Amino acid sequence: MSQVEYVKEKMNSTIEVFESNLSQIRTSGANPGLVANVMIDYYGMETPINQVAGISVIEGKQLLIKPYEMRIVKDIEKAIFAANLGLTPQNEGTQIRINVPPLTEEKRREYATQVLKMAEEAKVAVRNVRREGNDIVKKDKTLPEDYSKSLVEDIQKATDEAIKRIDEIAVLKNKEIMTV
Repeated sequence: MSQVEYVKEKMNSTIEVFESNLSQIRTSGANPGLVANVMIDYYGMETPINQVAGISVIEGKQLLIKPYEMRIVKDIEKAIFAANLGLTPQNEGTQIRINVPPLTEEKRREYATQVLKMAEEAKVAVRNVRREGNDIVKKDKTLPEDYSKSLVEDIQKATDEAIKRIDEIAVLKNKEIMTV
């Protein structure tokens, strides 16, 4: 694997983590990502809810969580309360229903600011990958100088593309959040 491919792969991984983190931020409607990564104690192991239950959206305003084992309904309910998401789970015996209230204008702005902060953190991570890639290229004294410069330029192009992609994702998420 060349240095540029290595750098691109790490940058893509950073973008995937950024997108995954964004899925946990509320938008105007219900989204399984809101509770998917809430951890419950499942046979002594911390396990995300989405691995022990099906999560579906009903009419865009409710989440329905159907555990694969009925004995963990109460555990899921407790975990959602403990996660402090501002959501109130309703235990219906065999499943949990969550009414997702509409966001206030203040909350929308707060979440939009949070998205921008997360985007900036992702960009910093991408720049760190760029620095790491450039250091690898510069330390390799076996590479011809012109090839080394070409690799550094390619790494910069990959960095620019990754940062542009992060900005696009952040703009889309903020548009989603601000849509009433």
